[in-house]
Amino acid sequence: MRILMVTNTFAPHVGGVARSVTAFTDEYRRRGHRVVVVAPEFPGTPDDEEDVIRIKAFQNFNGSDFSVVLKPPLHLARAVDAFRPDIIHSHHPFLLGSTALRLARSRRIALVFTHHTLYERYTHYVPGDSSALKRFVVRLSTNYANLCARVFAPSHSTARTLRERDVQAPMSVVPTGVRMADFASGHGAGMRAALGIPEDALVVGYLGRLAEEKNLRFLADSMGRFLLQTPAAYAMVVGEGPLREGMQAIFAAAGVADRVRFTGALQSMLLASAYKAMDVFAFASTSETQGLVLAEAMAAGIPVVALDAPGAREIIQDRVNGRLLAGAGVEDFCAGIASVTSLPASARRQLAVNAHLTASQLSLERCAERALTAYESMVAQPTRPAVEVDEAWYRTVRLLSAEWELLSATMGAASRALQRGVEISK
Repeated sequence: MRILMVTNTFAPHVGGVARSVTAFTDEYRRRGHRVVVVAPEFPGTPDDEEDVIRIKAFQNFNGSDFSVVLKPPLHLARAVDAFRPDIIHSHHPFLLGSTALRLARSRRIALVFTHHTLYERYTHYVPGDSSALKRFVVRLSTNYANLCARVFAPSHSTARTLRERDVQAPMSVVPTGVRMADFASGHGAGMRAALGIPEDALVVGYLGRLAEEKNLRFLADSMGRFLLQTPAAYAMVVGEGPLREGMQAIFAAAGVADRVRFTGALQSMLLASAYKAMDVFAFASTSETQGLVLAEAMAAGIPVVALDAPGAREIIQDRVNGRLLAGAGVEDFCAGIASVTSLPASARRQLAVNAHLTASQLSLERCAERALTAYESMVAQPTRPAVEVDEAWYRTVRLLSAEWELLSATMGAASRALQRGVEISK
């Protein structure tokens, strides 16, 4: 099968969507399918990529680590025609997602859309963030989903939310799977030694993008409180992003900065070693549709303490493979971490065993099989009649046009910022 992946984020960018696209792409290729990825340029993009079409983009959009694509070049359409995809899979409802929709419509190819994100939680990256903008983003993503042949929801709770928002397209629940073997190894003791963490210390860790939407100020407050109450404990923060300095300031104000280690973004064996160095994984985000890092931590045998929210509640069983905390404040979350680290060794080992078992139910192989089965069913069916697509398309054009006006205004703000000395790399 020939699969075209269209995404606004991709390696070397580090984030949930980029890692999901990479994981599925690698697994499909391992099974003998050909996959071409269309993605923006990012700093550090390798020169020798195979079957990746890069689109020029503005970097570090509005202080974030995202890229914003410019108008797709003419050579993209030629490359897609030469590839002749059986399926086009879009991972966003805007920017290159709009391009995916046009490519699929004009060539009568089935379009799949993975609704990775609750997009209204990310509008703070756009100047003029407001409740009206959040409603617009929800309406845009819903309309986009209804133009697709099928929608993939990363979790059952996300699928329910999409149905409540009036997404009527056929839907499948397809989580991003975890390649269990990637987290079976790793050298936790070596990672601790490299970071100057005592071998016998309790380590509470976090891994992910360091961004506002991840609720990391709350997490830093909670972790800092735990370190104050547990003098032999350390914290490890794995990842990079615009909130790094804000988290460091919170730890410094709490007087525990000397027991916090920021590693930056890690990949491959170092990533597995980071998980293995932790005793408990702490997660406070309420904006996830799945929470891939939760499954990764559990694949490494690390119990998770998380706020009760979509994504987390589908993988965490309270007091079975971690703690799921409803309505928790900083003190409650701190107590939740302590309730795991204070368990007898045998009880902590059982949590680890249960966590690993949970992750095995979300293996990448199982999830890729589910996605490929859905692809095959769509290839076997005719695409929607052109007139039906046209009517739906023109209803959406007004939204896409409004999106472009919004983006143009944002680019104007970025240009003014550039004149004031804010560096935006091209």
